[in-house]
Amino acid sequence: MTAKGRRAILCRMENQRHQLDRAFAALSDPTRRAVVARLCLGEASVGELAEPFSIGLPTFLKHIRVLEDGGLLETRKTGRVRMCALKPEALRQTDIWLSEHLRIWAARLDRMDAHIQRRKKEMRNDE
Repeated sequence: MTAKGRRAILCRMENQRHQLDRAFAALSDPTRRAVVARLCLGEASVGELAEPFSIGLPTFLKHIRVLEDGGLLETRKTGRVRMCALKPEALRQTDIWLSEHLRIWAARLDRMDAHIQRRKKEMRNDE
């Protein structure tokens, strides 16, 4: 592989890492997680999304911007109404990252369990 090819791969990996950082930061707030959960049912207006929360619209719009910056949703304006919809690719990327780490930890726990079972068997044989 050429140096140019390696740089391209590293750049793409850095962009993906940055995207994940922004997505996880956006999901760190319970209000934003509730908005994402609601949008899983389908697109909604900002007004509909804000309705269940006891915060002002300007504050709620900041949450919408953070979700947009995190790549989790997109908005479009139709007349005077701003509609929001999920961007499933960002959720897929977070799911891929989480799944990989869960797989790694499950394998580690399986190895630890196997080690404990071996030690128990050795201790019974020593008695």
